[in-house]
Amino acid sequence: MLSAKSLFQEIVDNDESFRLFCSIAASGESQGGWENGRIAALVPESERDLAPRIARHGADEDKHGRIFTALIRKRGLKPLPVPPKTDYTMLLERQGIGLAHDRLRADERLTLQDIVVYLAHSRVTEQRASDQMVMLRKHFAEHPEIGKAVRMISDDEDNHLAYTHEELLRLSAAGHDKLIQDTLRTCALAEMRVYRDVSLAVMAHMGHILGWPKAKSALLAAGIHAMYLYERFGGWRRMTTLSMPERRDALGGPATSAPEFA
Repeated sequence: MLSAKSLFQEIVDNDESFRLFCSIAASGESQGGWENGRIAALVPESERDLAPRIARHGADEDKHGRIFTALIRKRGLKPLPVPPKTDYTMLLERQGIGLAHDRLRADERLTLQDIVVYLAHSRVTEQRASDQMVMLRKHFAEHPEIGKAVRMISDDEDNHLAYTHEELLRLSAAGHDKLIQDTLRTCALAEMRVYRDVSLAVMAHMGHILGWPKAKSALLAAGIHAMYLYERFGGWRRMTTLSMPERRDALGGPATSAPEFA
């Protein structure tokens, strides 16, 4: 039976597919760490109180990158270059989603609108990350090799998602609701397309490594397209609604350390 659990178990059990999966994840998380670090350094004076939370967000993402790299090295392997069509963060930037890297490399202060763009982008992408980690946690929280990493990263992603809800609601109450809603919708619609394309590319690489028959690859591709259609015709709203989270001030403290193996 083809299921999310059986599919990921197959990827974990094979060194090459596991190395590719962790390499892609490590690259994306490390990139997110750099982006958040630069944003924390460039926040406008009016949002200086937000800087420590953004820095904590970046520290968590960087930690996740180290964790995925450590999982690779624990098997005696080395990280792989990320195939361009599987580079989620790069493809989002090319779609104009989030803050451009050229903007972040400059030493010019960001604007309040830039902060809204950053938070809206994070709200959408952290929903995706949280959803993925919920699935992994359901099936692999007690896995002897990756369980500890899955539990820690899942907790962090939930914190990140809570933080974006709280900060966007604060800015919405301050009179920026229309900008926030417009930006969230634009980000969500673009993210869905990128996620579909990246998912198809990742599954194509995994199919090649694992020798999947054409029928299995076609079934997985059909499932990815069906998920995109569901999101495109209404499912995207889960990425754009805002509600006060149970976890308040979720990024108010220091970042937690990585598991021992990292």
